[in-house]
Amino acid sequence: MKQEPTSAATSRKATPSSVAKSDAQARAAVQAAVQQYQAAVQMLQQGRFEKALAALEKLLPDAPPELRERCKMYIITCKRQLESPSLSFLTPEEHFDYAISQLNTGYYEEAREQLEAILDKKADADYAHYGLAVLDAMTGRSQNCLENLARAIELNPRNRLQARVDNDFQNVVDDPRFTELLYPEVP
Repeated sequence: MKQEPTSAATSRKATPSSVAKSDAQARAAVQAAVQQYQAAVQMLQQGRFEKALAALEKLLPDAPPELRERCKMYIITCKRQLESPSLSFLTPEEHFDYAISQLNTGYYEEAREQLEAILDKKADADYAHYGLAVLDAMTGRSQNCLENLARAIELNPRNRLQARVDNDFQNVVDDPRFTELLYPEVP
């Protein structure tokens, strides 16, 4: 009896189900890469260049060809932004104005960094404590809001009057601690 040699190719034939599985896996991988790319671009647009750079560099080796060139371009953009000279301010008040502009445009992390930098240089800057209180109210950090507002009022009692009419505190207006802070009982 003579046995016929079997071809290695016939034993490795792909079944329709294995092809469908590999196609589904490839589509899932591309979709995941696109989501990572979109998240990185969003960070870049928000001015979070270090995080965007890290995300893009992580994505680049496995990026689909249609995203690879865009990733490279955005990596260059991030590096340029990170190399650009840092901001400098002539006065703490000018620095505060920049921080508030960041807050008003929704760049909360940048605003917090700037306000904290003001306090690092000038711990008794009541306006920076007030700005942090507003930021904390807007981002749902009630306890921090009350602490910063109390410090701002302690440093400058006029902040109490300002807070009474400031719509930015609407998230904490129903908190009894906020009311006590703005309307203390007279002994």
